[in-house]
Amino acid sequence: MKISEIRELSTGEIQERIETEKSLLLKLRMNHAVSPLDNPLKIPAAKKNIARMNTELRQRMLNEKQKAGSENPEN
Repeated sequence: MKISEIRELSTGEIQERIETEKSLLLKLRMNHAVSPLDNPLKIPAAKKNIARMNTELRQRMLNEKQKAGSENPEN
Protein backbone atom coordinates (compact mmCIF):
# COMPACT_ATOMS: atom_id res chain seq x y z
CA MET A 1 0.00 0.00 0.00
CA LYS A 2 1.41 3.35 -1.03
CA ILE A 3 1.52 6.36 1.26
CA SER A 4 -0.72 8.29 -1.15
CA GLU A 5 -3.38 5.59 -0.75
CA ILE A 6 -3.05 5.74 3.03
CA ARG A 7 -3.47 9.53 3.09
CA GLU A 8 -6.80 9.20 1.27
CA LEU A 9 -8.21 7.02 4.08
CA SER A 10 -9.95 8.35 7.16
CA THR A 11 -8.40 7.85 10.59
CA GLY A 12 -10.89 5.11 11.48
CA GLU A 13 -10.22 3.26 8.23
CA ILE A 14 -6.48 3.40 8.86
CA GLN A 15 -6.95 1.93 12.33
CA GLU A 16 -9.07 -0.89 10.89
CA ARG A 17 -6.46 -1.57 8.22
CA ILE A 18 -3.71 -1.70 10.85
CA GLU A 19 -5.63 -4.38 12.76
CA THR A 20 -6.21 -6.32 9.52
CA GLU A 21 -2.53 -6.10 8.56
CA LYS A 22 -1.45 -7.21 12.05
CA SER A 23 -3.64 -10.30 11.84
CA LEU A 24 -2.33 -11.00 8.33
CA LEU A 25 1.25 -10.66 9.58
CA LEU A 26 0.54 -13.08 12.42
CA LYS A 27 -0.91 -15.62 9.98
CA LEU A 28 2.04 -15.21 7.62
CA ARG A 29 4.52 -15.79 10.47
CA MET A 30 2.63 -18.85 11.70
CA ASN A 31 2.40 -20.33 8.22
CA HIS A 32 6.07 -19.61 7.58
CA ALA A 33 7.04 -21.36 10.81
CA VAL A 34 5.13 -24.49 9.78
CA SER A 35 6.18 -24.59 6.14
CA PRO A 36 8.11 -22.08 4.04
CA LEU A 37 6.04 -19.46 2.25
CA ASP A 38 6.07 -19.22 -1.53
CA ASN A 39 7.08 -15.59 -1.17
CA PRO A 40 8.72 -14.92 2.21
CA LEU A 41 9.08 -11.22 1.29
CA LYS A 42 5.40 -10.79 2.16
CA ILE A 43 6.38 -10.67 5.85
CA PRO A 44 8.58 -7.55 5.65
CA ALA A 45 6.09 -5.96 3.22
CA ALA A 46 3.30 -6.38 5.77
CA LYS A 47 5.51 -4.91 8.50
CA LYS A 48 6.29 -1.89 6.31
CA ASN A 49 2.60 -1.35 5.57
CA ILE A 50 1.83 -1.35 9.28
CA ALA A 51 4.67 1.12 9.91
CA ARG A 52 3.46 3.42 7.12
CA MET A 53 -0.05 3.47 8.52
CA ASN A 54 1.18 4.06 12.08
CA THR A 55 3.34 6.93 10.80
CA GLU A 56 0.37 8.56 9.07
CA LEU A 57 -1.75 8.21 12.24
CA ARG A 58 1.03 9.79 14.30
CA GLN A 59 1.39 12.69 11.85
CA ARG A 60 -2.34 13.34 11.97
CA MET A 61 -2.31 13.29 15.77
CA LEU A 62 0.60 15.75 15.90
CA ASN A 63 -1.08 18.04 13.35
CA GLU A 64 -4.27 18.08 15.42
CA LYS A 65 -2.30 18.82 18.58
CA GLN A 66 -0.42 21.62 16.82
CA LYS A 67 -3.64 23.15 15.48
CA ALA A 68 -5.25 22.99 18.92
CA GLY A 69 -2.19 24.63 20.44
CA SER A 70 -2.17 27.48 17.93
CA GLU A 71 -5.88 28.14 18.41
CA ASN A 72 -5.59 28.34 22.21
CA PRO A 73 -2.28 30.05 22.99
CA GLU A 74 -1.38 30.04 26.65
CA ASN A 75 -0.17 33.51 27.64
